[in-house]
Amino acid sequence: MPACDHVDAMECLASCIERIRDWMADNHLKLNEEKTQIIWLGTRQQLNKLSVQALTLPNATVQFSTAVKDLGIVLDSQLAMANHVAALSRSCFFYIRQLKSIKQSLTPEAMETLVSAFISSRIDYCNSVFTGISGQLLQRLQTIHNAAARLTTGARRSQHMTPILHQLHWLPIRQRILFKTAMLVYKCRHGMAPSYLSTFCTPTSSHDGRCHLRSAASGQLSVPRTTTNYGDRSFAVSGPTVRNSLPAALRLDMSLSVFRTRLKTFLMT
Repeated sequence: MPACDHVDAMECLASCIERIRDWMADNHLKLNEEKTQIIWLGTRQQLNKLSVQALTLPNATVQFSTAVKDLGIVLDSQLAMANHVAALSRSCFFYIRQLKSIKQSLTPEAMETLVSAFISSRIDYCNSVFTGISGQLLQRLQTIHNAAARLTTGARRSQHMTPILHQLHWLPIRQRILFKTAMLVYKCRHGMAPSYLSTFCTPTSSHDGRCHLRSAASGQLSVPRTTTNYGDRSFAVSGPTVRNSLPAALRLDMSLSVFRTRLKTFLMT
């Protein structure tokens, strides 16, 4: 939506919220308008064109936020993910400090289990949203990951991390993101994912004028054209792109467990 149409969008949103409130009232539920959060998403140039900073509802006036939390993910107005990475860093290092204080009382196996539960799980949660973020933020995530690896193995800060990650069979952050995306595409292609995602993973058609017969025959997926970086980061683009970048042997039909093993082996090399 162009920034010049934001007033009309506000009116549509207010009307939509009112219909939701009425539906909830008819079903003996109550919409707490004071807890509603609203955020504009766009580039810095688009956001500077906005003149309305609050949405007026019948029972509350909701100020637009610069960052909101949705299912545990902190989204900022430009989808840079800096706020989420900062929150993730604070949370993970808190648990690293706590685990470090009791390390002497734990076996190596128990420590690895706890690190996986309290740190790795947080890094991996919805990590496909990190697709296309800056190298600086990726390095910050890798710093968390490296600290967790040192805690697990007892390695010193001066030691090179690549052998340590291989010892633990941990993928680096960039490869973990690729792994998660490729796994999701596999599930889309094999009926294990919601239909709203599966529709983005369609084979290249030989009737598509933008595609070549060779790519159709190789089993590649269609990648839609985009005009913005936001479009390139969407699953509709990043998912097929990651899948098409895999070796032909990984694009063959195989079970989920075999694909997971072979994919991780490929990304570890």
